[in-house]
Amino acid sequence: MYKKIKRRAFLQGLGTSASAIALSSCAISGSKAPKTLTEEALAVEPIVKPKSLEKPNITIGYVPVNDCAPFAVAWQKGFFRKYGLNVTLSREASWANSRDGVIFGRLDASPVVSGAVMNARAGAEGARHAPLCAAMTIHRHGNAMTMSKELWDAGIRPWQDYQGNLEQFGQDFDGYFRNAPPEKRSLAVVLSSAIYEYFVRYVISATGLNPDEAFRIMITPPPQMVTNMRIGAMQAYMVAEPWNTRAISGNEGIGFTFAQGREIWRGHPDRVLAVMESFINENPKTYRSMVKAMIEACQYCSKPENRAEVAQIVSERSYTGAEPKITSAGIVGNYNYGGFDEQKRIVDDIATTIFYDLPAEVSTVPNDHSTFLWQSQNLWLMTQATRWQQITEFPKNADEIARTAWRTDLYREIANEMGIQCPTEDFKVESAEAFIDNRAFDPSDPVGYLDSFKIRANAPRSFFMS
Repeated sequence: MYKKIKRRAFLQGLGTSASAIALSSCAISGSKAPKTLTEEALAVEPIVKPKSLEKPNITIGYVPVNDCAPFAVAWQKGFFRKYGLNVTLSREASWANSRDGVIFGRLDASPVVSGAVMNARAGAEGARHAPLCAAMTIHRHGNAMTMSKELWDAGIRPWQDYQGNLEQFGQDFDGYFRNAPPEKRSLAVVLSSAIYEYFVRYVISATGLNPDEAFRIMITPPPQMVTNMRIGAMQAYMVAEPWNTRAISGNEGIGFTFAQGREIWRGHPDRVLAVMESFINENPKTYRSMVKAMIEACQYCSKPENRAEVAQIVSERSYTGAEPKITSAGIVGNYNYGGFDEQKRIVDDIATTIFYDLPAEVSTVPNDHSTFLWQSQNLWLMTQATRWQQITEFPKNADEIARTAWRTDLYREIANEMGIQCPTEDFKVESAEAFIDNRAFDPSDPVGYLDSFKIRANAPRSFFMS
């Protein structure tokens, strides 16, 4: 039997469950993190003396998905060592753990899902409230929405098969979910009040369906996605690679990729490197060293000639533990959507995951690169938090929240020290062609953009749980 509960209570329950999972798996998870530097890293001569840093010994988290690649590379190639840092890597059980580890001081820095920093600043429902900051992205793209074989059998196909026809997809989607029992109407994301939840809601509402009426949203750590879909606990999920590729036929054979995140919003920021504001203020030299090491690691991951090696590195047990053929799909770019009709749906595109260099179809802004954060994209995240009533109204101080959450000022200073040029502005228009519904976003009028959506939450939502 299903009973109604308010969103806040639902999320609090999730937090309790997630904490229990984290506590039970913390020792196991941490033990998998790499402990001994490689010979290659030890051979690197530091250009920054550790004694010159306020805190040379730091702990940085990561989650076992493909976007841990820059952290793995910075560790194994000696980029942390180059900048005077003695880093302990901590393998985190979930994205909530990754975020909360920074907030509560267990971690000095960690990647978080795009939206987590902003929502912590804005005080969004379902988010930890804290003065988080980020000065750089870890990567763009690299994620996807996976759907179960059950949805395939109901007639739903990968987005590329629809050739842009949202109405037809909506009919197929509604055809299944309208008649499905409550226990068969679940979609999972890795974190509430963050971009993956917004993407799921954005796609479904773009078809004319109300996501609050169509299904319930579950919060599930990435490594548990495949198992939970296999046992029928969810019919779709959105997560970073390699947990989408792992599900398709030829691998686990339990689902297919409906769409990559870049088909929902081309050029979107996926992960950002989060720290507490106090860490920047108390350890400015240490922070600069960390950002420089991560920028160099992202540059290394970005080069086509390095990507096969990077896919091999993240396949190691310390990172994802997935086979190289599975990690390479998202990193090298030979991406297979799968399906159960023996048709090939392979897209060979290095922009499947963007670590540094931006292809022209993503950005033509001079000196733009993936690790640069656009504050205007933070405003887009705020429109979606408002749309779904995670914050009650679009913040009057939205520009200030964007400025304090995403520190483009610091990034420019650090990049300049490395000889890297950056865009001169913090805001840019996101073209209509960048979004799945061909709706442009102009950051000069976020409220007008928000008001243009017919489907939105105008009251606290209810969720159903068994």
